[in-house]
Amino acid sequence: MGKPSSRPDSSSKADKKFDKKVQFYAKVRDTVASLTAKKDITKKKKLRSQQKKLKAYDLSALSEFLPELKAPRANDFKLNCKSRQQLILKEGKQLSAVLEHPAFQADPLAAIHQHLQNTQPVLDEKPKKKKNQNGGRKKKSKKSKALSRQQSMDI
Repeated sequence: MGKPSSRPDSSSKADKKFDKKVQFYAKVRDTVASLTAKKDITKKKKLRSQQKKLKAYDLSALSEFLPELKAPRANDFKLNCKSRQQLILKEGKQLSAVLEHPAFQADPLAAIHQHLQNTQPVLDEKPKKKKNQNGGRKKKSKKSKALSRQQSMDI
């Protein structure tokens, strides 16, 4: 190892090693840059898809066609501890009165139905009957004839 000729070789080896490290770090830097660019692109795509989904659920355009409703009285007061307790007592009394009512004890579903009919507003609109394309006449299908023949044969 005491040879003087080995020194220039060792310095060139160190230079080569250093160059390899520099190249490696450059590749790593390029890879990181490309990955962050890809990540940014996917984030933008996700944001676009989320915005499209939000647009799909945006029903504010329908509000101009809907009738204006008056705000219910229940939302006028703030629900704090005292009012919550009063509401619980009031609703508890109402529930016990309903449960003790003879009509409710006889047939609960009928009593609820009757209550809803008495309290809910009546809609005057009747569903329109749909007419067939052939002026309301039903078209007989060949399958039903075949099925009826087969059933009569089975009997």
